[in-house]
Amino acid sequence: MTKPVLIIGGGPAGLSAAHALASAGRKAVLVEKEAILGGAPILSGYAKLVPSHEWAKDAIGGMVNRVVSNPSVEVKVNSTVQAFTGTPGNFVATLKDGSTVEAETAILATGFTHFDPINKPGWGFGTYPDVVTTTMVEQMISSGKGVRCPSDGRVPDRVAILLCAGSRDRQIGREWCSKICCTVSANLAMEIREMSPKTNVYIYYMDIRTFGLYEGEYYWGSQENFKVKYVKARIAEVTSNGNRLLVKGEDTLVKRPISIPFDMVVHAVGMDPNVDNMTISAVFGVDLNRWGYIGKQTTYAHLAETSRPGVFTCGAASGPETIDDSIAQGHAAAMAAMNFAGMAVRAAAE
Repeated sequence: MTKPVLIIGGGPAGLSAAHALASAGRKAVLVEKEAILGGAPILSGYAKLVPSHEWAKDAIGGMVNRVVSNPSVEVKVNSTVQAFTGTPGNFVATLKDGSTVEAETAILATGFTHFDPINKPGWGFGTYPDVVTTTMVEQMISSGKGVRCPSDGRVPDRVAILLCAGSRDRQIGREWCSKICCTVSANLAMEIREMSPKTNVYIYYMDIRTFGLYEGEYYWGSQENFKVKYVKARIAEVTSNGNRLLVKGEDTLVKRPISIPFDMVVHAVGMDPNVDNMTISAVFGVDLNRWGYIGKQTTYAHLAETSRPGVFTCGAASGPETIDDSIAQGHAAAMAAMNFAGMAVRAAAE
């Protein structure tokens, strides 16, 4: 086992896989299409992470430093794989600069794409400057300048966060739950209230899915400790009365129409399949699932395996995922790749 493991994607899952391999004495080649490592938390300027409350630049930045300083990991940024040929133990990846990498196995840690709310008709994004996304609010908070209305720079008196923008919506072809939006929105609401106590924050929801251990700290904590208000509603549209934004829809608890004024409206954007997944599928010869994510076999007997032997996947490449679980899956994929290579060597020796 002298050839490295090829890892595609330098976000949390890919960084975790690279570190796990290096810690086990294996070499890895990490290929990232962007100019820097860190994936969405770094590229999109996330603020404090769930559930650790660490700043993304520190937590994920530490993962980056751990990988780039390890001599067992070769990092190639601004690069993509154009061709991937061969068989397990003897794969050859051709990069866009024409160079080649020989690898025993490969791990696809290619992540996701944030839903573009321009595809949510009627909810005001792209029409009104003060209709923004959770990612944009993350950037405001991480900049240290606080949350401001993009139109004029004022601190908003009232903020509405609209859940399920690009999730659980068959009309726009997004029937899956993006898993992280409820908890992230509750976290952002608390951060807004902490930075600007006079700003009132309302979260409009169909259902709240702060799963697992997040319920107490985020759902109840945001209400009891930060006075965030939750409204169970179906949102029809976001318009303007000339002075403020209007969130219109139906309060589904009391069964009455609503039209509420706000200074800022935030779309809690979901997780889409990576926009490059069709290309990734073709280059690596792996199947996509029916939603467009990288397909993987059942985990009971085929941990992290795709439809192509010797090619593994982890994190949000195969479906909506949290950062913590993506990191765990990256480590698991590294172990699966090493185990697969070891079995291949033993089989060849026999």
